[in-house]
Amino acid sequence: MGNRRGTGPLARVVAGATIAKLTLRADLDRLGIRRLVLAIHDVSFPSDPDEDLGRGAPTTRASERLFAHARALGFTGIQLGPQGQTSRGNPSPYDGTQLSRHLGTIAVRSLRPGGAFEGLVEPRALDAALWRSGGRASHAHAYDAIHALVAAAYDGLARRPDLRERAGAFRRASASWLDHDAACSGDPERYAFGQFLAHDEHARLRARCPLELWGDLQIGYSECDARRAADALLAGWAMGAPPSRTNPAGQPWGYPVLDPDRFAQAGRALVALRAGKMFGEYDGVRIDHPHGLVCPWVYAGDVQHGSRLLESPDVPELARFAIAREDQLDRTRPRYADDWVRELDDAQVERYAVLFDELVAAARRHGRDPDALSCEVLSTMPLPLARVLARHGLGRWRVTQKANLDDPDDVYRVEHAAPADWVMLGNHDTAPIAAVIRGWTPARREQWARRLAERLHLAEPARLADERFLATAMLAELFASRAENVSIFWADLFGVDERFNVPGVISDDNWGLRLPPDFEQMHGLDVALAAQLALLGRACAAEQ
Repeated sequence: MGNRRGTGPLARVVAGATIAKLTLRADLDRLGIRRLVLAIHDVSFPSDPDEDLGRGAPTTRASERLFAHARALGFTGIQLGPQGQTSRGNPSPYDGTQLSRHLGTIAVRSLRPGGAFEGLVEPRALDAALWRSGGRASHAHAYDAIHALVAAAYDGLARRPDLRERAGAFRRASASWLDHDAACSGDPERYAFGQFLAHDEHARLRARCPLELWGDLQIGYSECDARRAADALLAGWAMGAPPSRTNPAGQPWGYPVLDPDRFAQAGRALVALRAGKMFGEYDGVRIDHPHGLVCPWVYAGDVQHGSRLLESPDVPELARFAIAREDQLDRTRPRYADDWVRELDDAQVERYAVLFDELVAAARRHGRDPDALSCEVLSTMPLPLARVLARHGLGRWRVTQKANLDDPDDVYRVEHAAPADWVMLGNHDTAPIAAVIRGWTPARREQWARRLAERLHLAEPARLADERFLATAMLAELFASRAENVSIFWADLFGVDERFNVPGVISDDNWGLRLPPDFEQMHGLDVALAAQLALLGRACAAEQ
């Protein structure tokens, strides 16, 4: 899995390509890259054999090596996925709990002698819980193993009265969300203790990690979260994704929808609770599908024939919620189109922003600027969402592997990127860039090679015949753009060609790809070379 380091053509392209990390960070600064984040979900983190429970976690010893490795490559942050507790049968982190943390983030080393939770679990129980097979994640084993260890730790709490006191203080301080989640569990005391362990572990992670930690605020609800929000939900409707270029059939997520009649109180309170907790635990926050907070696509039957909740004055069941007026709609366009709403006044934008503004307010309360929000806006950007993001100076995502080079106006083309945008080759829902390039037709590859040779002013464009050099040149194009925020998914960075997630699929294979513990020997993208190519390209452009 992945390419191993060697002495091939990519390694010889630029003399001295292995440069000091300080020089690399300086190159990125010269390019105006404020943030370079490595995106990796918990399950994919590496684990050494004596700490592997069948899934990864950012709290392992191997993960500490990954953080140091990323920092040496000029990364400024780690973009995590949602860290809520998932069920045994559905490993998707986007269906996990919104406030409770996943127990899988409790490190085995913390339960061993010398660890923060030593004495709670017998060593033989820890050894019995380990996953011996390596490879992809085993969701069922990991779920059973960590829950058994937490149960054993709770039973051994009498041996650590200091932890009992701290756990009690944590429960009292977290009562605004923990009391509800614990009551859903069937064993409130043990559940609350497990959450204490997981949150205590996260606090140590933040103290150890040399990079910014970015959380992921998912738009979905677990069953427990839906119960909490029951009084604020709109009956009979579900949230999904409308038809788009990526998913022409739409995506019927089935997530609950907040009732606009209750936005001002119950809805805002729910968003404020989540946002406050997120910014208390992370340096920045990725907003999963911000459309769901501004202009959600809702449906009562077929997702393809749904409507925008707040811009459907012609749908009898939704008319009373409409912010956009009939005369502001373009009836020649499909109702899911970005330009379905043609115009809005400032007062209407303020109404659209009522929930999103809670995220910005939470960021400010914790000393962050609004740009500590990364908004996952892919191919669709309806006018209401565009106006709300512009209200706070926020940009969108541009996933360049999806760029249509035949359409000069395509939103994924990096030349359209603004400084506030986030640019990336791919993310957790796309195929790794190595597999993408390998799957291109010769004509498609030649089209990309011509583009990159021109944009980067490459002196020897023939080098683009090398797949690794081509991928690195695609990264260089991101560095050379106006965007100040760059994200690299871990499978792209390390040259892995297996896919992490196929959207909409629940299976044992999905969400299971992991980075092996010997990741230092793997390499896909050459970050240092990409930075140098971007600088050379800019210098050549300036001379013309």
